Amino acid sequence: MRLRQMAVAFLFNEAQDVLFLQKKTGSRFLGGHLVPVGGHIEDGEHNDPRTACLREIIEETGLTGQNIGGLTLRYMIYRLRAGQEITVQYIFMGIVASGSPLAAGEEGELLWLEAGKLGGFQVTASTRAVLQHYFESGIHNDYIYTGTMHSMQGEPVVSWSVLEDWEGY
Repeated sequence: MRLRQMAVAFLFNEAQDVLFLQKKTGSRFLGGHLVPVGGHIEDGEHNDPRTACLREIIEETGLTGQNIGGLTLRYMIYRLRAGQEITVQYIFMGIVASGSPLAAGEEGELLWLEAGKLGGFQVTASTRAVLQHYFESGIHNDYIYTGTMHSMQGEPVVSWSVLEDWEGY
């Protein structure tokens, strides 16, 4: 069984729009999809997904940690793929400082979009689930949520739990 780890960020502006990367149609991974900024965790980053997330943000947008406030881990999603791979996606939320310049990378076009207006775009089930949950529940607290993806009547769904220290340390 393989383990694939990714770190992504939903970056918001002052209007609560979300920064997305519109992947090039011919891209090998999620071609044509609208995705949050981020990507695979590389060697040396496995114990620090925030570092991986910042590296990906710099690579894909040109933004640095100085341009982003409150970059915080808020979600982790687990998924079994084809019985051969477990994917773990570490999902951070942050706020881009007003006037921060964006420098598009090679993977696609950067777009600021209203989170509720993604209907015409190809978006993964996990992206939709995180944004829906965030605006319904997560925006009102500082919890870290874990989600497991599964199928219900052929449709992808996520079951959410709060990650907490049950021993009270």
